[in-house]
Amino acid sequence: MNYTKHWFKAALAVTILAMQLLAPVEAHSARLKDISSIEGVRTNQLIGYGLVVGLKNTGDKSHKSTFTIQTLLSMLERLGTTVDVSQLTDKRVGVSDVRMLRDVRVENVAAVMVTADLPPFIRQGGKIDVVVSSLGDSKSLQGGTLLLTPLKAANGEVFAVAQGPLSLGGGYGERACKACETRNHPTVGRISGGAVVEKEVGFDFSKIEKLTISLNAPDFTTTQRTVDVINGALGEDAAKALDSSAIEVSIPQQYAEKKVELVAKIEGLDITTDTQAKVALDERTGTVVIGENVRISKVAISHGNLVIRVEDLTKASQPKPLGGGQTVVVPKTLLTVEELGGKSERLSVMEPGVNISDLVKALNAMGVAPRDLIAIFQALKASGALKAQIEII
Repeated sequence: MNYTKHWFKAALAVTILAMQLLAPVEAHSARLKDISSIEGVRTNQLIGYGLVVGLKNTGDKSHKSTFTIQTLLSMLERLGTTVDVSQLTDKRVGVSDVRMLRDVRVENVAAVMVTADLPPFIRQGGKIDVVVSSLGDSKSLQGGTLLLTPLKAANGEVFAVAQGPLSLGGGYGERACKACETRNHPTVGRISGGAVVEKEVGFDFSKIEKLTISLNAPDFTTTQRTVDVINGALGEDAAKALDSSAIEVSIPQQYAEKKVELVAKIEGLDITTDTQAKVALDERTGTVVIGENVRISKVAISHGNLVIRVEDLTKASQPKPLGGGQTVVVPKTLLTVEELGGKSERLSVMEPGVNISDLVKALNAMGVAPRDLIAIFQALKASGALKAQIEII
C-alpha cells in the first residue's frame, strides 16, 4: 500500500513538472557565444598513466594489480635505483608471476589514469586542472600525491606534465575491523593547476580570413535568424549560412587587424532560438519531458480503462439583439477523458489547437502514471496524431 502511495506521488510530481515546462512562454533569446562555437577554437583532451604515492594502506594490492608494482619497479630503475626484476619474472612465460608478487607489499601506491582538457590559445608554461582516477583496486586516494605524469593527446604527442597533491573534495574512505565508512567518491581526485603546459597547439587565429560559426544544436530557423542578426550588426552579406549549423562570416576591412574585437562583438549578439517539437521518454525511470511546441491533432485513444478523445467542433456565435453583427462560425476543440468502470466522465472544452499540456492536465486529474503516459505518447506517434519527434533515452 505504501509503495502504491509513493509511486502515485512520484507520478504526480513528474506530471506537474511536465505541465510547468509546457506553460506558455514568450520567445526568449540567448547570446551567440552560449549556443555556438568558432571553428578551430576548441579544447583538446589529454590523457596519461601514472602513480599516486603517500596513501595510508589504501593503495593497490600487489597480487591483484600486478601492473602497479611493475610500473613502480620500472620507475625506480629510471631513477637510478637498482631493482632485481628477475626475481619477479617467470622465465617460462616471460611475464611476472602473480604468485611471486604476493610477497611484495606496497600498499601505499596506486596506479591511476590522469585526464585533462587543454584550452584553446593557452601558452607554454600555463597551468590546467587534472582529474586523477584509480585504475586498480585502491580503496581511497586520500592524502596521495601524483608523481610526474606526461599527458598526451590523441596523436601521441606530450602537451602537458602533471604532478602534485590530490584533493578529493571532502571524500574519504575509512575501514576498521569489519566496519567501513565512505563519503563521496574517494577513488577520484582533482589537482587544481596540477599540470604545466609544455607544448602549444598550432593554431594562428590572427591569420584566418573567414570565421566559421557552428551552432551547438543545428537548426535551419535558428541559423537563418543568426545570419540576419550578424548582417544587421556588420552589414549585409557579411554572413551566410552554409547549412543548418555552420555560418560563414567574412571579416570586414575595418576588422582585418582587430579579429578579437570582431569576435567579441559577434558573440555578444542576442539570437532568438527555435527548437524542434520533441518528447523525451525514459521508460526505465518513468521520466517524461515534453517540449513546448508539441501539438496533437484529432484523435481518440483507449488505454486500459481510459478513453481519450480529441475532436474539432464548430460553434455558431450569434450577435446580440439589435447589435448589428453577423453570425459567424467559431472553431472549438473538445478534449474528453473517460475512465470506464471507475470515475464519472470528465469533460472540458479547450481553446483551438489542443496541445500536450491540455492532455497532461486531463490525465493528471485521473492519476495516470508516467509509464502510462509513455505508452500513450508512443501510440499517438504511431497514429500520426502527435506532431513531434519521440526520443527514447
